[in-house]
Amino acid sequence: MKSDRASSNANISMLILSVLADGPLHGYGIAREIERRSGHQISPGEGALYPALRNLETDGCVVASWQTQDNGPARKVYALTINGVDDLNDRARSWRGYVDAVESVIARPA
Repeated sequence: MKSDRASSNANISMLILSVLADGPLHGYGIAREIERRSGHQISPGEGALYPALRNLETDGCVVASWQTQDNGPARKVYALTINGVDDLNDRARSWRGYVDAVESVIARPA
């Protein structure tokens, strides 16, 4: 079962930032890496991924640059900024708090 919570825009942004923490990537590469890391449970579509990337760029969390290739069109590559690292840390802390709270609710007494 794929997670509904993971599909929200805020969570897609956190996943994007997490992937970019390992280095710059283009949009398609970001989507495939999220998919790979999630065991194919999260597959962000273009309708969620690119608006989230634009918002992260507007917020100063990522910067974009065009990368030319020997064959094929240029690709827009995204990289994490210092603000993005801070934002990722804040989002991850908040997410862990949320997960802990849910675990407390669904845990069955021994």
